Amino acid sequence: MATPSPREHIEDIRRKTFKIGGDEPDVTNLYLHHAINYLAAELYTKDVHFLMELIQNAEDNEYLEGVKPSLEFVITTRDITATGAPATLLVFNNEKGFSAKNVESICGIGCSTKKGQRKRGYIGEKGIGFKSVFLITTQPYMFSNGYQIRFNEEPCPHCKIGYIVPEWVDDNPTLSTIKQIYGSDPDLPTTTIVLPLKPDKVSPVKQQLSKIHPEVLLFLSKIKRLSVKEDHEDPSYNTVSGISISSETDFTAKKNIDAETYVLHLSADKNDDNMEKECSYYMWRQKFPVKQEYKVEKRMEVEEYMVTNFPFIIQADFLLASSRETILLDNKWNQGILKYVPNAFINAFISLVKTVEGAPVSTLAHMFEFLPINIPPYPALNAVRNSIKAKLVNEDIVPCESYMEQKLFRKPTEVGVLMPAFWNILNKARKDGVSLYNISSHGRYLLSSSFDREKYDQVLNFLGVKPVEDEWYVKCIRSSNLILGVSEEVYLELLVFVAKNWRSNFQNTNIKDTPLLKYVSYNGDVSLFSINVSLGYAGKVLTCEPHHVPWLIDWNREFGSSSGPFFIPKSTQEAIQQQQWSEKQILLGWLSNEVKVRTVSVYNYAALLVDLLKGDRKRAVTFVHFLYHSLSRNYLSETDVGLLCCNMPLVDNYGQVTTRRNRVLVPSNGRKWVHLIGSDPWRSTRRNLVLVPANGSKWVRLIGSNPWRAEGFLELAEDYRRPVTHAGAITPEEQLIPFLRSHVGASDIPDLSPPNVVIPTMSAPLTKDNTFLLLGWIRKLMQKGVIMPKMFLKGIKEGSWMRVSLGSSPGYRPPSQSFLPNSSWGHLLQNENVLVDIPIIDQSFYGSEISKYKVELGEIGVMFDYGEAFQFIGKHLMSSAASSSLTRGNVFSILKFIKFLREGILPAQNFIQSIREGKWIRTSLGDRSPVGSVLFNQEWETASQMSAIPFIDKDYYGEEILQFKTELQLLGVVVGWSENFQLVAEYLKPAKGINVRTVESGLFILNCMRHLGSPDKLIQVFKDNKFLKTSMGYMAPVESHLISPEWGCLLQIFNSFALIDENFYGSSIFSYKNELKKLGVVVDFEQAKKVFAREFRQQGELATIGKEHAFSLLACYRKFRGTSVEFRDDLMRCILEVKWLRTRLGDFRVPGECILFGPDWESISCISLLPFIDDADNWYGKGIYEYETELESMGVKVSFKDGCGFVATGLKLPFDPSCITPSNAYSLLECIRILRTQNNGPLPDSFLAKVSKKWLKTSFDYRPPDKCLLYNSDWKSLQREDGPFIDEEFYGSNITSYAKELNAIGVTIDVRNGGPLLASHLHFFCKFSTIAPIYSYLQDCNWNPETGYERKIWIPSGSDDGEWAAPQDCVLRDKDGLFDKQLNVLEKHYGKELLPFFSSAFGVKSCPSLVDYCELWKEWELCGRPLTLERCCAFWKFVVSRCSSETLKTLGEHLMKLPAYSASDEILLIDRHDVFIADDLPLKDLLVQSSSPPLFAWYPQSSIASLPRFKLLEVYSKIGVRNLSESVQKEEMSITDGAGLQRVSPREILIGKGLLMLILSFLAGPALKMEAENRHELVRCLLNLTVFETAEPVKICYSLSLSSGEKLKAEATRMIRWERENKELFAQKMNRSGGHRCIIEYATSFSEVISAGLLWENEDQMHQLAELIKFGFLLEFEEQAIGFLMKTKNLQLFAEDERFLSSAFPSD
Repeated sequence: MATPSPREHIEDIRRKTFKIGGDEPDVTNLYLHHAINYLAAELYTKDVHFLMELIQNAEDNEYLEGVKPSLEFVITTRDITATGAPATLLVFNNEKGFSAKNVESICGIGCSTKKGQRKRGYIGEKGIGFKSVFLITTQPYMFSNGYQIRFNEEPCPHCKIGYIVPEWVDDNPTLSTIKQIYGSDPDLPTTTIVLPLKPDKVSPVKQQLSKIHPEVLLFLSKIKRLSVKEDHEDPSYNTVSGISISSETDFTAKKNIDAETYVLHLSADKNDDNMEKECSYYMWRQKFPVKQEYKVEKRMEVEEYMVTNFPFIIQADFLLASSRETILLDNKWNQGILKYVPNAFINAFISLVKTVEGAPVSTLAHMFEFLPINIPPYPALNAVRNSIKAKLVNEDIVPCESYMEQKLFRKPTEVGVLMPAFWNILNKARKDGVSLYNISSHGRYLLSSSFDREKYDQVLNFLGVKPVEDEWYVKCIRSSNLILGVSEEVYLELLVFVAKNWRSNFQNTNIKDTPLLKYVSYNGDVSLFSINVSLGYAGKVLTCEPHHVPWLIDWNREFGSSSGPFFIPKSTQEAIQQQQWSEKQILLGWLSNEVKVRTVSVYNYAALLVDLLKGDRKRAVTFVHFLYHSLSRNYLSETDVGLLCCNMPLVDNYGQVTTRRNRVLVPSNGRKWVHLIGSDPWRSTRRNLVLVPANGSKWVRLIGSNPWRAEGFLELAEDYRRPVTHAGAITPEEQLIPFLRSHVGASDIPDLSPPNVVIPTMSAPLTKDNTFLLLGWIRKLMQKGVIMPKMFLKGIKEGSWMRVSLGSSPGYRPPSQSFLPNSSWGHLLQNENVLVDIPIIDQSFYGSEISKYKVELGEIGVMFDYGEAFQFIGKHLMSSAASSSLTRGNVFSILKFIKFLREGILPAQNFIQSIREGKWIRTSLGDRSPVGSVLFNQEWETASQMSAIPFIDKDYYGEEILQFKTELQLLGVVVGWSENFQLVAEYLKPAKGINVRTVESGLFILNCMRHLGSPDKLIQVFKDNKFLKTSMGYMAPVESHLISPEWGCLLQIFNSFALIDENFYGSSIFSYKNELKKLGVVVDFEQAKKVFAREFRQQGELATIGKEHAFSLLACYRKFRGTSVEFRDDLMRCILEVKWLRTRLGDFRVPGECILFGPDWESISCISLLPFIDDADNWYGKGIYEYETELESMGVKVSFKDGCGFVATGLKLPFDPSCITPSNAYSLLECIRILRTQNNGPLPDSFLAKVSKKWLKTSFDYRPPDKCLLYNSDWKSLQREDGPFIDEEFYGSNITSYAKELNAIGVTIDVRNGGPLLASHLHFFCKFSTIAPIYSYLQDCNWNPETGYERKIWIPSGSDDGEWAAPQDCVLRDKDGLFDKQLNVLEKHYGKELLPFFSSAFGVKSCPSLVDYCELWKEWELCGRPLTLERCCAFWKFVVSRCSSETLKTLGEHLMKLPAYSASDEILLIDRHDVFIADDLPLKDLLVQSSSPPLFAWYPQSSIASLPRFKLLEVYSKIGVRNLSESVQKEEMSITDGAGLQRVSPREILIGKGLLMLILSFLAGPALKMEAENRHELVRCLLNLTVFETAEPVKICYSLSLSSGEKLKAEATRMIRWERENKELFAQKMNRSGGHRCIIEYATSFSEVISAGLLWENEDQMHQLAELIKFGFLLEFEEQAIGFLMKTKNLQLFAEDERFLSSAFPSD
C-alpha cells in the first residue's frame, strides 16, 4: 500500500482521530479539550519553560551522520502569519525531520515517541512538552519533511477540541518568506517552528532569549551550536549571538574510580564583534552503581547514573516535578544521586588541583572557587555541601608555600593563613638574600599567598583554614634573618606590620623578647634591643628630627653610657622619613606608645641628659659645652637654654656634681656688701648657690674666700675655663664663663632679691655708713617693686642696730621701736605727766641726711606721728601691767593723764585705744580691761542674781573712782543699766547656780530673751531649769505647756501634761509665747498635736487608753470639727494608726480595723470572726453608737459594703458545712461581689484559700468551689445529675445571679471549661446513655487529660454494663477485621464523630500498629493453622504501605516464620530461614520438582494494586529472606577423560570475528570505557580457546541447605562450560532441528558463559553483555547484522580495534 503524502496524513488524522467530517461530533472531545487545557495550565507556570522544552526536543531529535546538530532562534517584528502578532519567533533545527509517528504523537497526550528509550538518550516523559508553546502563542506553526501544519489554542469548530487538532497551512507564512528571514543559508534547516507571539509575551520571550546560558550546551550530548538572532526590517539593526562547542581536550580516564575528565571549549560569536571568544570548562564524569534502596519504578531499568560537570554544576538523571521546573529533592532516586555527589566532587577537585602539570602554585587559587561555600536553601543540598566539607578536611588538598620547586599540599587543619603584609615582607626578604627554606618548621604550613584576596575568605572559612598563631610570626622573625639581613625598607615594613597588628595579635606574645629594634650603642656600633629591654630603658631609646640626627648621635657618643640614652641608627631614621605619611605615622605612634621610643628635639635630648648626668663630672661639664654649641648653631633657642640651665648639673671646685635650682650669686671682690651682710643670709633657703670660679671673679677681692661654702654655696670648677673639643666642636678658653653668667643668671648682691632669713649683722649696732648702705639697698629694692621677704624684713625691723636718745642718754633700739618726731609734738613728750621715755632717733649722730630716708625708715617700722607715740606709751604701760598688776595709784595716774590730755590740746583717743584692752582695772572678777567692766548701781540688782557681772571693785578704789565716770566711760566701762541685757547673757551664771522661782525673775528672764538678738545662751541655761510653776509643780520649760481655751481640751484628755499656772503669772504670761516657745514650752496647737500624738501613741502601745479617754477623745474630736483646729495631718494620722478601740475579739485596734455592728452584719457574723467595737456594758456600752458619725470619719466600718473586706481575713467556715444556711452563703457571695468591685482584680490568695473548703452543696455532696459546676442553659446536652452541679433546689434560683462571684472563687460556670471536673466523675458512671453524652461534651470543649489522670475508656456491654479499658488496648478502626480478639475497636460502640476525640484525648491509635500486627502474627505462628488469603493479604498490605527502615527492623526482630505456598495452594507459615525468593525460575522449577515442603515466599498470584509483588519481595529481602540464586551451592560435574569429546574449530560454535566485534564495541562503550590494550587482552582468551564438542550436556548439581540440617538436591544440564584455567571450552552439539526453543536455550547458555568468563571481575555489566551476545548469536554473528546491531546500541569499533581484528582474522 502506498505511503500517504503529508497532507493526506493530516487529513486522515483529522478524520479518524478527531471525527472531523462525520455526521455528529464526538461528545468526548469537549472533555478532552478541557483535560488538555487544564493539564497545560497546571504543568507550566513560567514562560521560560517553552524555551527549555524546545531545546530539549532538539536534543532528543535524531540527526544525519556528518551533520553538526544546531538550534537557531530568530525573533522578528514581521507579521508573517497574518495573525496580527506584534512579533514572531522562528525556531530552526537541522534534525532528520518529523516522521508520521512524530506528527501523530504531537496530536495527542501521553503519546510521546520517546517513551522507554531513556538508554538511547531520550529523556522526555510528559508527552505534552510541545504544548508549552501555547503559553506564548495561540497558533504554533510547524514545517518539517513536507508537513506544513498549525495548531490552535481555541477549540476546533468541527470537533470542539483545542491545542492538538492539526490544520494544513498553504500560506501565511510561505517557505519563501521563512527563507528570507533565515537568510544565512540558501537551504532551510529540516524543521522550522513559527510562533506568532501574544502581545504580552514579546518582552518575556526576548528577555529569556537574551539570558540563555552558554552552559546549556555542556549537558546536551547532540546539540553543538545554539544561536539567537533578532531580525529587523532595517538590516543594520539585526543582531546575532551564538555559542558552539569548539573542541574537547585533555581527555583522561580514571579506571580505578570509573571516571573520565576532559576540558570542553565553548566559543561565542556576535555580529558586532569579529573576534570569536572562547571559554573552557573542566568536565568530570564518573559512574556509580545504583543501590537497591534508591531504585524507583521510573528508573528500575537503569543500573547506573552519572554525576557530571563540576565547575560546580551537577548533571545527572534526576527525576523532576511534573512542570520540569524543580527537582524532587525528597525523592529517593534523587537522594541516591545526591549521595554520590560528594565523592564525585572530591575526586574531580583533587584531580583538577593536583594533576595540572606545570601550573605554578599561584594559579591554583581560582580553582577553589568551585567549592560550595554558600549554604543552599534546601536541606538535601546542604547535606551534600556538608559532606563535601567533611571529606575535604581529611584531604591533602590545600596548596602551601615551601619556597622550593616541589609543590606542597596539606590538610586544611595543618595549614595556616599568613597576613598578606607579611607575605610581602618575606618575598622582599628573599630578594635580599634571606633564606626561607625552613618556613614550614614553625608549627604550621603556610597557605599559598595566591589566596590573599578577600574573595577567598569564604573559601578558607569553608575549609576551616585559620590564620597562623601569633607566635608563629615570632618564631619566623627569630629564626630568619629578617632584621639585620634585609634593607632598611624591608626592616621598616616589618616594624609597620608589627605596629599595625600590635594590639590585636602581638601585644601578649613572645615578640617582646625578640631582638627587634636597631640602635647605636655607646661605642658607635649598630645593635639590637628587644621590646622588653627597650621598655626597661623607657624614654631612653630615641629618634629625632632629620637635620639633627648626625649632631645628636655624635654628641650621644660623647655622653656614651651603657645605661643610655640610645639613638636609632641614622640610616633607619632616614628611611622612616622616606615612608608614606600614613605608614610613618603608624610606625612612629607604635614606637612611641608601645615601645616607648621617644622622638626628641635637641631641647628634649638635653632635658633628658639633665636627669641622666647627675654624679658624672666629665659628662656634666660636657653638657655645658653641648648647650653652648647647640645655641651657637641655633639648634637651641635662648629660651631653651634658660630652661635647661635651671636644672643643669654643675661641678664645684672640689669636683663634686650638684644640681643648681636657684639663681647664681657672683660676689664682687672688695665690695662693702660683705661688711653689711656678714655671714650667709641665704643658708636656710638656698642649698646650691653658684659662684663663678674664683679666678674669674672680683668676689675674692671683696670678701676673700667663699664664706658660704659650708652652707651650700657652690663655686664652679676650673674645668669650665679650659679649652676642649667635643663632637668636632671646639670651645676656646674662658669661653664658657660669659655663657654661664648670661644663662645661669649670676648677679651681684644689690641686684638680688633678699633672702627670707634674718641677717645676723642686724642684731648689733651698725655704723653710720652701714646704716645708710642698708637704707640704700632697701630704697633700691623698693624702686624695683621687690617685696622684701618676711624674715628678712623682720630681722631689720626688730634688730637693735638703730641709734636713739632716751631722755638724755643714747642707746640702740630696733627701728620698730624708734621715733623720728617733728618739732610740734616732740617737746610735749618731755612733760612730767608723760609716764614713759620715748626712743627718738639720734639726729645728732646721723645728721640731717637721715631725714632723706623717711620712706625707707617707715618701711622698716620707724614711727613719725604723735598718735603712734601715745600708742607706744600705752603699749609700754600695758606691757608693765602684763608683767605685774598696776597699783591703785597707777590707775588713778592713767585716769588723770587722760583727763590731762582731754583738757589739753592733744586728743586722747590714740592713748585710750592703746590701753583700753589691757587688763589693768580690778573688778569683782579680778583684773579686767576697762571694756566690759561695769560700775555698779541698784538697777543691776536683779541681773546680779543670775549673772556674774565684772563690777569695778569699789572696796578697793573707794568712792574716789566715781569722780572719773567720764574717763571710765571713754575707756569702755559700763556706767548705768541702760537695758544692757547683753552683759546679763554674757556673764550668765551656770544653771546650777541660779535659783529664780519668783514671778519677777521669771518674767525678767523672758524679757531678757525678748531684747537679746540671739538668746541662745539664755535658752541653753533655762530650758532645763525648773523655774516655771505648772499644774504639776515647778517644771523646766521643755516639760511645760501653755494651753489655749480653743484647743486645751486635747491636752486635758490625759493627766500627763504640765500646764503653766496662769493664776501665778497673770495674763501677761501670754505675751511671752514666743520666748516660752524658744525655751521649749508647748504654746500652740501644732506643738500640742505632736506632744498629744506622742503621748497617745505611748498609751496605745501600753493598751492603757480606757473608755473615758476614748469618749473624751471623741468629744474633743466632735468639738474640733468645723473649726480651725481640726484633727488633721499628723494628729489624724495618729488617731488612725494607734490601736485604741477595743473590739469584741478582746484586742485593741486602729479605727480602720474596726467595725461598728449593725443589722447588715448579722448573717455574715455567723461564719466569720470580725472586729466589732466592744459594745458590752463593761466597756463602751450602747453609748458608743452616739459617736457613729465620728467613728465612721475616723475609718471605723459601719456599712456592710465598706467592711466586707474584713470578711476576707476573718472568714471562718464551720467544720460541718451543713451548718451554713443559704442566707449565710448569700452574705458571703455578696461580700465577694463587693470585694471584686472594689479591688477590680482577683481576690486575695488568703481568702481564696479559706473558701476552698467544702461548703457548697452540689447534686452529689458538699464540695469546695473548684470542684463545683454551675448549671445553666449552655449545659443543655447534659443533665444536672451528670456532674457536680451546685444544688439549685437548696440555694434557690437566685444562685445563678452570683455566677461571676462563684467563678471568682473557682466554680466552673463556662461550659467550655467543665471538662476536667466532668472527666474526673466519669468513672463513677456505668450507663452508656450517661457516659456517651459526657464524651461528646468533652470533645466539644477540646478536653485533654491532665498529668496523673487515669485514662480509661468505657467499653459497653449492653446499655447498663461494660468495663473500663486502657487506651493502649483500644483502636479506632480495624478495617480488615483482624483484631476482634486482641483490641477493643471503638467504631463498633461509638459514632464516628467521637473517634477523633479518643485519638487526641486518650492517644488511641487510629489503626493497629506495627507492634500489634507483629503480635497478631505471633499468634498465627503459634496456632499452626494455614492462613486465609484475605488475612495474609491484609497483613502484608499493611507492611508494604508503611515500609521503612524502622518497620523492616521490627519485622526482622518479631517474625520468626514467613508465608509460603504449599502444594495444595494453602498459605503456610514456615521458618523464615527455610523460605527463599525465587529469583531464578529454572532453578525454582528444579527444586519444586524434587522437594515436598514449601520453599518459596508467598506473594499474591493475582495482581493487587496495593500489594505489588516486587514491593513484597523487596520487604522479604530486607528482613533476611535469601535469594534462591545466592543460597544454592552449585557443583559442575567433571568432564570425563575425553571419551565422547571431539575437538572442533571455535568458528563452528560461532566464536569468530562477529562475536569479537560485538564484545570489543561493548568494552569500549560508555558502560565500561575500557582502554584498548585492556579490552584486546581480555578478548585474546577467546582466540586462544581449545573447543571440544560433546553429544551430552554438562551436568550441574544444585544443593540447598535448610535450617533443620537437611539438604535439598537437584540436577540440571548446561550446554556450554568454560574452564578458564585450562583455556578449554566444552559445548554440547546444538540440535537445530529442535526448533526455536533449542536455539534460544543454546544462545542463552552460550551468552551467559562467555559474558561471565570475560567480565568475572565486573558482575554489574555481565547481564548487559550476555543479552547483547544472545542477540548476536541469533544473528549467527553475521558481520553486517552485527554492525547494524552495534549502531542501534550506540556502540562502535575504534581504529585500534579494527587493527586488532585484522591481525586476529587476516583472511577475513
